Amino acid sequence: MIFQDFLVFAGLMALLGTIAKITLTLITRKRGGALPSVDAKVLEEINERLARLEQVTDATAIEIERIGEGQRFTTKLLSERTPAK
Repeated sequence: MIFQDFLVFAGLMALLGTIAKITLTLITRKRGGALPSVDAKVLEEINERLARLEQVTDATAIEIERIGEGQRFTTKLLSERTPAK
């Protein structure tokens, strides 16, 4: 019985939350709560920063690959040096 009461309560709370979210969304849209307009200068700055971030990510990926190759080479040398039992 308590479990059923809890499920009913949880369902009602979920319904209330959904209705509140829909209401807030409608109010925000009516007020013109859309994204603020952004001028071309800001967009260009963001574009440049993303390009630099992409370059850094690519350089980091290359360096990580080099580290991995070095580790594979070192492991190969160590395994050849140790006699197999």
